[in-house]
Amino acid sequence: MKVVVAAVIERADRRLLIGQRRSADTSPLKWEFPGGKVEEGEAPEAALARELHEELGATLRKSTEIACVRHVYAATTSELEIRFFAAAIAEGELVGKTFEQIAWVLPRELSQYDFLPANRQLIAELATGRIKPAELLERSDAEQQRKL
Repeated sequence: MKVVVAAVIERADRRLLIGQRRSADTSPLKWEFPGGKVEEGEAPEAALARELHEELGATLRKSTEIACVRHVYAATTSELEIRFFAAAIAEGELVGKTFEQIAWVLPRELSQYDFLPANRQLIAELATGRIKPAELLERSDAEQQRKL
């Protein structure tokens, strides 16, 4: 089974980063959270850092897993595991190297974009506020401090 990682990056103004696939990609012009395939022998967090750098020129500062979805796309009929992470990146300009375009949108605006089907449940939870990426990262930081 292929494993894919995706970053849910939330700015201080609560906007989330999304990217639109290019017209020549599989699932052309669909929207998604940045990320990609985990290579053999690679840890998911390392794959997330690599993909964010390759796709956006971004440096991953921290992350915590927030959801895991298994999905079968009709075109491939192979099962895909998608691991979503709340992620914080270093300040700096982002360049959508592998996207048609990138956008910062409010959670309630996510439903206005044509996302890949495997993202639907997470989008619903983000839009209703059941999942708040920045809060989850803060909670994860606090838990790590308690363990030290």
